[in-house]
Amino acid sequence: MTSGHQLRLYNSLGRRVEDFVPSGDVTGMYSCGPTVYVYPHLGNMRAYVFADTVRRALRWKGIPVRHIVNITDVGHAVADTDTGEDKMEVAAARERRSVLEIAEFYTRAFFEDIAALNIMPADAYPRASAYVPQMIEFAATLEARGYTYLLPSGLYFDTASFPRYGELAQLHVEGQLEAARVEHVPGRRRKTDFALWRTEEPGRRRVLRWDSPWGWGAPGWHLECSVMSIALLGPHFDIHTGGVDHRELHHVNEIAQSEAFLDDGRGWVPPWVRYWLHNEFLQLGGLKMAKSAGGAPRLADLTEAGYHPAAFRLFLLGGHYRSQLDFTTAAIDAAQATLRRLAARVQPLRPLPAIETLEAAATLQAAETPQAAETPQAAETPQAAETLQAAETLQAAAARPADDPAAARALDQIDAAIAADFNTPRLLAALQDALRDPEITPDGLRTVIAAADALLGLGLATLDPADLGLADLGRGRAPADLSAGDRHTIEQLVADRAQARQERDWARADEIRAELDALGVQLTDTPDGPVWHLR
Repeated sequence: MTSGHQLRLYNSLGRRVEDFVPSGDVTGMYSCGPTVYVYPHLGNMRAYVFADTVRRALRWKGIPVRHIVNITDVGHAVADTDTGEDKMEVAAARERRSVLEIAEFYTRAFFEDIAALNIMPADAYPRASAYVPQMIEFAATLEARGYTYLLPSGLYFDTASFPRYGELAQLHVEGQLEAARVEHVPGRRRKTDFALWRTEEPGRRRVLRWDSPWGWGAPGWHLECSVMSIALLGPHFDIHTGGVDHRELHHVNEIAQSEAFLDDGRGWVPPWVRYWLHNEFLQLGGLKMAKSAGGAPRLADLTEAGYHPAAFRLFLLGGHYRSQLDFTTAAIDAAQATLRRLAARVQPLRPLPAIETLEAAATLQAAETPQAAETPQAAETPQAAETLQAAETLQAAAARPADDPAAARALDQIDAAIAADFNTPRLLAALQDALRDPEITPDGLRTVIAAADALLGLGLATLDPADLGLADLGRGRAPADLSAGDRHTIEQLVADRAQARQERDWARADEIRAELDALGVQLTDTPDGPVWHLR
């Protein structure tokens, strides 16, 4: 089996890059999912694109994965507090729908967005409301073991009873007291203590309510992820993902209650989860993009403005997941322009081979017989050489050896990039380098593109150029009407063609001319250099 570069990832538990070593035949992976009370915004979607990248990287390395993403349809209080109204109930009142209708509507919206972004479906999407009986049993076990105390407002986890509390956040308890989003709760011993069960206030009946040993009420927000992950992945699993904000509070509380639950007092208990992976924020105007801030754009806003969902995915992949990323019009314009160019470059090479793993890519690359040959002999004029047919090119050329060193180098660079803590910017650069490499054969390039896209998930094998406006980009428009991204795409293609002609790579020059033609660009060669205009 081809293993390639060792997969290494940044583990938030310890703040260090580590080798990833699966604990079993199938890697368990859990991702914190949406609270389905409102449309997800673009910032929310970064976490799911990142989780998808992790899954694709594991698949690439031949590591089977079972992936769980929860749907929070109960228990999440407004402002992430331990008391107060449930977000689902607030949304139902606001929109004059039932809680069930709210949950179904916004769950469907979430699924539509992840499908549009080409995110692979998880193995299961458990609803929190379906696991409330198990949550009650879980909390009762913690109570029996002395990890809790009861207040009129509910059952609380006593963080002082868990010596490793706060280890993930790497904060002293006093520091975490200031960092946590907490409210005053009468009788609570410490601000870090959190609700396992939220009891109904006297005289107030919740819409979402269950009977429990502590009275009628609803589970605390943190409880559901522990209960559902253990139910569906087992008591210990390898990977937990989420936004970096969860690293400081939600995931800290998950660890405390889960490891307390798993510790039966009979000896050492291994960590509940071995690798914690957190993506950074998507920012808007220098601030974290958040629902509470208002005005956070949705994926639908982008598509209505003419952007392809894959352009947003490409924009996210253009930044490392552990770096904050600023969402701007210029940035999404540039991503759309890059995607247009990729689609135009890839279209003549279709169909692409079906590749998901490094082993499949390496096997295919080693076995394929190139259809291309050495650079053809120059024709009487460069212009005539640009119009040579493929058959004439083959007749005029010597055959390459069966292997393709340039493609092998590109595959190694792609593998090295994804193995280096999911370095998608580096992976994209490796793909662009391969597309410009004059030594790579067409079959080798097809393999490289398919391999890169198995990790990037841009859908290059099927992406319709018409969906990106390629067919009519220049039709009936003046150059001044083009966006900065579109103009950059055209001018870069013109420059690349000029470089190919200078290097007497006539086949590449022909390909670029065809790309420009697909963009609606008329190119004329003059003694002073190429001149372009829109048809």
